[in-house]
Amino acid sequence: MKRILFFFLLLLISAQGNNVLAQTISPDLYKALTIPDSLLKKANSVVRYSFDKLEVRESGKLLKTHHQITAILNEKAEDEAEWSLGYDPKADKIHKVEIVIYDQAGKQVKKYKRGDMYDITASSWVGLTDNRSMHLKHSIPSYPITVEFIYESLEKSYLDLSSWDYQSNEQAIQYAKFEVLVNPALGFRYKNRNSSIKPVKSTVDDLDHYVWEVKNLQAIKPEEHVPAWKTMARVDMAINHFQYDGYEGSFENWKSFGDWISNLNKEVNTLSPERVLAIKQMTDSIKSDREKVKFLYQYMQKNTRYVSIQLGIGGFKPFPATFVDTKKYGDCKALSNYMYSLLKAVNIPANYAVIRAAANNEAADPDFPNSPFNHAILCVPLQKDTVWLECTSQTQAFGNLGGFTENRNALLISEGGSKLVNTPKSKMEENMFNTEVDINLSPEGGAIAKIKLNTTGEFRFLYDGMTAIKNDEQKQYLMRTLKFKQPSVFELKHTQDVDGVKQMNMDLEYEQFADIISGDKMFYKPAVFNLWNVTLPIVEKRINDYYFEYPMKNYGKTTLNLPEGYVVETMPTNVSLKFSYGSYEVKFAYDAVKNQVVSEAKFNLTNHVIPAAKYTEMQTYFNDIAKANGKKLILKKKV
Repeated sequence: MKRILFFFLLLLISAQGNNVLAQTISPDLYKALTIPDSLLKKANSVVRYSFDKLEVRESGKLLKTHHQITAILNEKAEDEAEWSLGYDPKADKIHKVEIVIYDQAGKQVKKYKRGDMYDITASSWVGLTDNRSMHLKHSIPSYPITVEFIYESLEKSYLDLSSWDYQSNEQAIQYAKFEVLVNPALGFRYKNRNSSIKPVKSTVDDLDHYVWEVKNLQAIKPEEHVPAWKTMARVDMAINHFQYDGYEGSFENWKSFGDWISNLNKEVNTLSPERVLAIKQMTDSIKSDREKVKFLYQYMQKNTRYVSIQLGIGGFKPFPATFVDTKKYGDCKALSNYMYSLLKAVNIPANYAVIRAAANNEAADPDFPNSPFNHAILCVPLQKDTVWLECTSQTQAFGNLGGFTENRNALLISEGGSKLVNTPKSKMEENMFNTEVDINLSPEGGAIAKIKLNTTGEFRFLYDGMTAIKNDEQKQYLMRTLKFKQPSVFELKHTQDVDGVKQMNMDLEYEQFADIISGDKMFYKPAVFNLWNVTLPIVEKRINDYYFEYPMKNYGKTTLNLPEGYVVETMPTNVSLKFSYGSYEVKFAYDAVKNQVVSEAKFNLTNHVIPAAKYTEMQTYFNDIAKANGKKLILKKKV
């Protein structure tokens, strides 16, 4: 949606406004050599000075000021010398953009103005849009350097005030200040996230005046596999009364914001009488509502494609269902609205819903109505169950949201009764990775392997795009994700998806499959690939929960047909391991008559969020799996 794409391009620039240079800046702040030693520990960059200001005298007019001086200490922070500023030329006025570069002694070496930046349409990123983006990247010849960024703007279309994200990972803060001047009639609100700082409040020219300050914050090195929103400090801000592209709305509660979206959607969710009749005729022979929903969902998938559209209020208002029906494309809003309209044609009620998408993303706060959403989906409440539909994918299985939007709350849009509701949480049985591998070993150490791979849920999604890439790219992708040896011959065959199960068949040939050949013995890893390859470092004390993207249930069966003239000398032992949130098991059996070794492995992860207190147990468990995977099958030539 428009707001999220906009702020992605703004690269989290929190706020801007007038009189930037009214602040007194010490010359020492431009000299990287004067950074206090206490701020250098674990830091890749140091914000020497940051000043942000928001001024909201009336809804529909937002003045922003931003002035920041940052010392970049090493290449890990080189992206802080790159800027992308998104703006809407119809609604925004950029008064000033200035970027100045200083060497470590504080001497100015480069100065950029607005005219030095690339000013291009943002369609390169988001599809069809009237937004533009200014972009500049400064090449850093040596470290440290200091960069100064000044930005002033006036926005005439916005929903909320976003947030003050005052510290990034591995970034120290010497001084940062944030000011808000707001008309009290607009209902300004704020809420701390991972922070306890409080503003100083006063009154200036009949406006409420808030000032936040932070000083001498040491850099924080993040723990692995924890979302930034769980750890990084920020202050969220919003106003109750807003105006976007001339449409007035309210954040007094979630219902009032839902009413605003509902009003935007009113005139765009009806198909022509001719199309309604055609859709009814297509579904007349289908008896149950659930099967009708499935038929129409798959019909939409086959006949439309996703294109992001961010034109004016179109960043929030879906394009009409008639547009999608004719043009055969739309964005998440338009496609969800189109699916709503298809169901409306056959008298099946549904609810358009907005949600904050991305794996393990932060859910909307029930106690802080604002606009955190960046995606639209559809909810279909049936008599016996509720079906959620991801409408932007041409391959998503019916009724499966996936990690992109599952397990968080969505704003369900209903005329007069919009509310936050929870989306389903996937179970491990919905994300399955099943393999059957048959390997013929040669006396010279080579092998021919035939692999059947069946996937569902998030594993299915991993391989959705395989048919669109070249054979060599397919091989490299599968080698990277499955971590198997480079074959001399690779062939991939796709079969038709059935009921949400994606099947792929692979034929592999190896000139050398044995790990070691020594005299009359050959040593093998008894599988083409392992069900689990993750190991974790030992940590004295984990502070935050550990996040995977989804729970899973993996199964693999491997049949090794031994070379003629060879028998098993040593076979890996069976292993059974338990973990509070999963299990791993592998069993081996030797059939002397068929001269085969058959192994069956199972790996389960019952929950994708592992409590911090269980990290050590998980680390030991994964380490034990790695040890089990390292066991060799030893074959010996018959005497």
